[in-house]
Amino acid sequence: MKVPFLDLGLQHKAIRTEALAALTATYDATRFCLGKDVEEFEKNFAATLGYPRALGMNSGTAPLHVACMLAGFGPGDEVITTPFTFISSAWGISYVGAKPVFADVEEDTYNLDPAKIAAAITPKTKGIIVVHLFGQPARMNEIMAVAKQHNLFVIEDCAQAVGARYQGTPVGLLGDAGTFSFYPTKNLGGCGEGGAFVSRREELQTRARHIRVHGSDRRYYHDIIGGNFRMDGFQGALLNVKLPHLAAWTARRQAIAAAYLSGIKLTGVLLPAQPAYGKSVFHQFTLRHPRRDALREHLTRQDVGTDLIYPVPLHLQKCYADLGQGRGTFPVAERISDSCVSLPIFPELTDAQVAHVIESINSFAG
Repeated sequence: MKVPFLDLGLQHKAIRTEALAALTATYDATRFCLGKDVEEFEKNFAATLGYPRALGMNSGTAPLHVACMLAGFGPGDEVITTPFTFISSAWGISYVGAKPVFADVEEDTYNLDPAKIAAAITPKTKGIIVVHLFGQPARMNEIMAVAKQHNLFVIEDCAQAVGARYQGTPVGLLGDAGTFSFYPTKNLGGCGEGGAFVSRREELQTRARHIRVHGSDRRYYHDIIGGNFRMDGFQGALLNVKLPHLAAWTARRQAIAAAYLSGIKLTGVLLPAQPAYGKSVFHQFTLRHPRRDALREHLTRQDVGTDLIYPVPLHLQKCYADLGQGRGTFPVAERISDSCVSLPIFPELTDAQVAHVIESINSFAG
């Protein structure tokens, strides 16, 4: 039995008629940049997920950049984030001329370790970018306590955690700003790039709206330095079609994860933790094994697709070589990168395919 790591075609085939009708309406009305479709998506996204308001943007990287601008980060400032994440989590820091400072992560959740954040703070530290990795909320109470003590601006990177909650509060509302990605592979993915910005602070939301459109709230009048971070109308239209399905898709991801958690019995496997403070929405199901590469080869022979997310932590990336942080600097992140493998976990997987993944892992002669 073949089990692909991901098959976006299955999801899009199921909503094809509705999606094409929505895109046709947008095309015929020439609502290409922002406009009615984006406004409706912003309203629906906020209402569905529990945000006071939301701003659609043109990628998941864009709201991170905007949030760093809003925070006032700049040259000479340090901003703490995780080395075990996608590179976009650090781009906003670099874009505004600040210095990314990495802090190590927890062995079990793969998220930032609050104690390591505290140890990384210097007089130059101005903020923290927290990543709710793979859909698992980070330890926000402890992180916010550190931030409050040192008067730090906190950005939550929720790119992989749409719909996740921390002790009942939607991720993105615990810090000062929250950012989302609608890249096609995300739990709520567009047909192209897209993102969103949220905040519990109305003044930040207002400033973000101006920054999004060239620092302007009136055409041809520019009060602040801004950018072009507008969401396309086509993405707003498509995301409006997908949004009503998100709860069911998330429940299916969680059901698949529950099957993996209960069914995988291979000796030496470290399964993702499930802390009580926040239930994961399982953008990825990433486990660890000391013979990861051999396990992955075995799964390939069983026609089970896998991926390595992420094989190289950020402090070892060439683009950040000038930080001078070689191997051994963040040992937990490095151990995870060296031993992790991600399994198929998309809503269209059948029960038989899930069972095949479990059986294939358990049959590995590790």
